Amino acid sequence: MPRVCFLLQVKPERVDEYRERHAAVWPEMRQALSDTGWHNYSLFLREDGLLVGYLETDDFDLARRGMDAKEVNARWQAQMGDLFEELEGQAPDEAMKPLPEVFHLD
Repeated sequence: MPRVCFLLQVKPERVDEYRERHAAVWPEMRQALSDTGWHNYSLFLREDGLLVGYLETDDFDLARRGMDAKEVNARWQAQMGDLFEELEGQAPDEAMKPLPEVFHLD
């Protein structure tokens, strides 16, 4: 299954709040992610706010479009948007730009 990795920047002064919100992700948000093809999804957060996301999905664009159609995602993105830097008017999930994979050890 294709792997996707992306970076975002959480505002350093909001890192603790970001962690708290992700300690209690809504069950309906978790279900929506699963239902739309987000598998083995993980987020890693450095103290300075660098966020690394990783997931596996057959089609990242399709998985994102699936989430875009979910009402719960609109609520989640609205709640999370102010925690990030440099979104340039995008919701956090719109700002996810996949990094090219340069090595994988199977």
